[in-house]
Amino acid sequence: MFYITDLLPHLGKDQMAKTMATAFTGEGLNILIGSRPFDDEKIAEKIKLNILNVLNETYGIDEADFLSAELSLVPTEKARDLGFDRSLICAYGHDDRVCAYPIAMATFEAAKKIPQKTVVTILADKEEIGSEGNTGMQSYAFENMLYELAENAGENPRKMMANSKCLSADVNACYDPNYAEVYEAKNSAFVNKGVALTKFTGSRGKSGTSDASAEYVAEIRRIFDASGVLWQSAELGKVDQGGGGTVAMYIAKLNVDTVDVGVPVLSMHAPYEVVSKSDVYMAYKAFVAFFNR
Repeated sequence: MFYITDLLPHLGKDQMAKTMATAFTGEGLNILIGSRPFDDEKIAEKIKLNILNVLNETYGIDEADFLSAELSLVPTEKARDLGFDRSLICAYGHDDRVCAYPIAMATFEAAKKIPQKTVVTILADKEEIGSEGNTGMQSYAFENMLYELAENAGENPRKMMANSKCLSADVNACYDPNYAEVYEAKNSAFVNKGVALTKFTGSRGKSGTSDASAEYVAEIRRIFDASGVLWQSAELGKVDQGGGGTVAMYIAKLNVDTVDVGVPVLSMHAPYEVVSKSDVYMAYKAFVAFFNR
């Protein structure tokens, strides 16, 4: 376990005068990883050397390895039931593991049967920074794979994509009465009302979104209704409040019908996020129904 220290309120006069956007800087989030000095009076940086010695003995890591390492500090709390009725789940990283897990399980379920159609599930990286790099949805890796599938089957890749359908598995913001002023209640997702079907996301309206067609949304509605999937339609807060996006637009630009479907999340992007167990199960049922359509 590691730690980022905080300023005690008794000395926080200047900090409390700052806005939320400036109170904590990225460069100020230094991680406390040890304190014991190396037992050698000739060494200047004794604590640093001791930590490097531990890393080398335990993991075979040298100081030079930090030039290429990818290290992340994440909350250590395990997933736990929430509430007297244990109807909710607290966990770090619900966004987007809470969608990735149900769709992966639905994919494995589909694989048990003889599929009438090709089923593909992509678990992509770096969505929160714009889906960049060769592991993000802006990479040609996904498009190239689809081309390979079509060509190996002797089909036209462009026609194949035009006839393909996609669910972009991503969470939506769950209505929170503590912050009701940022939501439009008639167009918000609620706890225990099922998986959220989001026609469009985007910032301040539809900026940076794919905006699924009315016909495709109606098709998904019919699939869910026929399979007993509890679902709800939702936007991402008030239009002029802010917003956000998903990877749907990168798939839609390949001429693939795409719409966002996912679990509503309370305290999204907090160290400990909250979802409903029944909503997670409905996400699984929704993905199974989609694969079996």
